[in-house]
Amino acid sequence: MSLTREQMLAEMGLTPIWRLRDVAAAPALETTLASGQAPMAAALVPASQTPASAPVDALEWPDLAAGVAACKACPLCQQRKQAVLGVGDLNPDWLFVGEGPGAEEDVKGEPFVGQAGKLLDNMLAALGIARGNKVYIGNAVKCRPPGNRTPEAAEIAACRPWLERQIALLKPKVIVLLGKAAVHSVLHDDSSLASLRGCRYEYQGIPVVVTYHPAYLLRNLPEKAKAWEDLLFARRCLRERLAGFGGELAF
Repeated sequence: MSLTREQMLAEMGLTPIWRLRDVAAAPALETTLASGQAPMAAALVPASQTPASAPVDALEWPDLAAGVAACKACPLCQQRKQAVLGVGDLNPDWLFVGEGPGAEEDVKGEPFVGQAGKLLDNMLAALGIARGNKVYIGNAVKCRPPGNRTPEAAEIAACRPWLERQIALLKPKVIVLLGKAAVHSVLHDDSSLASLRGCRYEYQGIPVVVTYHPAYLLRNLPEKAKAWEDLLFARRCLRERLAGFGGELAF
């Protein structure tokens, strides 16, 4: 029978076992030790008394951001410069979900800042909206896949709780899924984008529309017209939803 580290130490009489109360306390403790001062006893507690981490679906924005930044749920964390949570209005009408950060996003910590981001901004402008103004932009995975490849199913699954919590906090009026990874994450559907376009789906009662990722559109310029049709369809879904709330769009 294999024993855990704590059990092995207990068998040798090396108890109680102590560990840091939380990750945030570690830097302060290191500073104290480096200065030669004795650490405060209150900074440490027995392992058996260490409080459990809050579940993802109970986190508010500050803890959610900290959790994403520290996440090591899949191998993508090993090569990232930083995790990219998302950016925009925290009370949005629109939520756009892409696939994952690219090289520039990995450096700047914001989604869609490269050429694909410029195209997305132009698409939003054509709708009369802009990122940060009733618009939030995120991704299916928060860490850059090597070589900007498409995220794998296991990576999407590992990151899904973070995205689900974002959606729960944002409460968008419409969700636009940009590319297959976003579709797989939110709708759990691996069908082709061509077969999914033009239909209204739902996530937790929120209308969902599927379209192409801007990076794909940069390589396939004729498909831009189809993406524009999808965005107009998403806007109709949004109008209908706001009408149900007794609200109006500003455009």
